[in-house]
Order: sequence, then C-alpha cells, then structure tokens
Amino acid sequence: MLKDKILRREPGIITYGMTPPKETHSLEKMAEISHKQCERLQKLQIDGLILYDVQEESDRIDEDRPFPYLQTVDPTTYSKTYLSNLHVPKIIYRCVGKYTEEQLAEWIQADLDEGRFSVFVGASSSKQEVQMGLPEAYALSRKLNDKLTLGAVVIPERHMKKNDEHLRMINKIASGSRFFISQATYNVEASKNFLSDYYYHCKENKLDMVPILMNIAPCGSTKTLEFMKWLGISIPKWLENDLKYSQDVLDKSVSVSLQIFEEIFEFGLEKGIPIGCSVESVSTRKVEIEASIQLVHEIKAMMAKKMRSSFVF
Repeated sequence: MLKDKILRREPGIITYGMTPPKETHSLEKMAEISHKQCERLQKLQIDGLILYDVQEESDRIDEDRPFPYLQTVDPTTYSKTYLSNLHVPKIIYRCVGKYTEEQLAEWIQADLDEGRFSVFVGASSSKQEVQMGLPEAYALSRKLNDKLTLGAVVIPERHMKKNDEHLRMINKIASGSRFFISQATYNVEASKNFLSDYYYHCKENKLDMVPILMNIAPCGSTKTLEFMKWLGISIPKWLENDLKYSQDVLDKSVSVSLQIFEEIFEFGLEKGIPIGCSVESVSTRKVEIEASIQLVHEIKAMMAKKMRSSFVF
C-alpha cells in the first residue's frame, strides 16, 4: 500500500504522473483518451498515479509559452469519472492559490472515509495573485481531514541559488507533508547537493527523512525541450547540446534520464535517504508517452536490483 510505504519511509516508491485532458474535449473523446490511459497503466504495477492541477504561470516568465495554455479537466473529477476502474492510489495535485478557503475546505472534507493523497502546490511566482497560501492550506487540512496524506513539491535546482531547499522541506514536514515530489530532474549535481544538505541537517537534528520521489520526464523533440526549459526545468548546457544535436533525441533522453536517476538513487541508498521515482511525459505525443511507460519498467527493475544488493527492505 502506498500509504504504508510512505509512513515507513521506504525507498523505491514509483509513481506515474500525467495531466488530465483539456476540458474542451467531447465526452466521447474524453472516454477514448481515458480508456487508452487505463490500458497502459493497468500493466505498470505502480504505487500511485499522479494527476496534476495545472495553472497558467504566465506571470512567472516573460517568454512566450512554447505550447498554448489550455484549461484541463479538474484532476479529482477526471479521477472519479474516467479512471474509476484503474485501481491504483491517485495523488491529486492542488494549486491551492486558485481556491477560496471554502472551496478547498469542501474538497479536503470530501470522502472522509477514504485514504486519499494530495500534493499542495503554492504560487508559481511572487507576482501571482492567490486566494490562499500554502501555510493556510496545510493548517486547513490538519484541522479538517487527518486521513488525507499530504505531499509537497521540492525543487533541487532552487537550492543552487538559495541553499535553503532542505529547510523549506523541513518546514513543510512540520506542517504535515509526508512525502515530496521533485520537479523534472536533469541536473545531477543540483540534486545531490540538495540531498546532501537534507541528509546532514536531518542527521544533526535527529530528524527522520521522508520519501522524495525524483521526477523523470523524457524529452522527445526540440519543441519539448523548449517547453521543459520554459517550465523552469534545469538542463545543463552540455546536456541541452547533446539532446539538440542527437540523431534520436528521445532515445538519448531516455538513456540519460535512466543514468541520472540511477546515480541519484545510489546516492540515496548509501545515506539511507528514501528516494523513489515519479515518471511522466510532458508531451502528449504517443511516442514520448510510450517512452515514459518503458522508462517506468526500466527504473522499477533497476531500483529492485539496487535494493536487493544493498539489503534494503
């Protein structure tokens, strides 16, 4: 069970993430899309499915968005209406700034008898107008539903500039976060620097380390690469060049993504940091989605092998 793995702070948790379809699709098209998704995901044996709550983010960056922003179906609605036959825990992202206290309170209190999972996300930038901040959202969740297992976002690349990402994590843990999911990972040094500070801070202060799911997202084209950079994903210049000039961008990206995660996972095992993985495709192209599905299989096998050899149970 996902909740048990989180509370036992186990390494090796694996999830798959996706954005619900755009809300302008017809009901027939929505059913067709969800059917294909369920077929793919039934075979994966993942610990959980992440459903993103998308916000526009135009105030975060001055550059034009490579792909147009399209309003998507609410992740909770999509989960209940179209993915009910997919029997895997759903982790629902909530961009809390979009909601009033009353709206978020209603959502938090829904289905109180169910073991639900959510990741609360704050404002995309200091310029964004919000109706509720993260601290208020955490407090509301603690007050209204102690069965809601909360997670949070962690951005290792932000640690390169501010050197305080591990302290942000500690504050979120104190507020109720039981696991973390990173932004898409392409920068090994940033990730290991952040994890090192997190490890030694917890060791010095006798704090338990909670699971961190490092996000892996393959890149299948230069257009996808532009979009990932627009999203704020940190891609080292040498790697950006290798991807741009590769004969097969997707194949190169998948290979590099696996290498990157393996190095981070080994780093975590050595220090007892419970590292897991969340795989997604930021593109809706079939070839990139299929590559992300294959990556799940490869990462699962790699983690199982590494944990067996390290005697981690």
